[in-house]
Amino acid sequence: MEALMPIITQLIAGAIGGNVAGAALKQAAVSAVVRTIVGAIGGVGGGFLLQMLGGEAGLSGLVADGIGGLVGGGVLTAIVGAVLGKKPA
Repeated sequence: MEALMPIITQLIAGAIGGNVAGAALKQAAVSAVVRTIVGAIGGVGGGFLLQMLGGEAGLSGLVADGIGGLVGGGVLTAIVGAVLGKKPA
């Protein structure tokens, strides 16, 4: 269970970050389910990227996973929302 805690934290934080980013970007409207799934995926990616860059040096492990998850989930949701929100002319 100890090994799964960072991934679970990143998934939850990414889902939260994805929903916050989706709510903030009204023009890139995607459904709540899409925001949650994309945010969770981005959260794991963001947490992994933060670990690879050594971001855990100044932060405790779960805090770094949470921050990486929030940012990664928000960024990926914003990108997907911008791509899916564009209507063909």
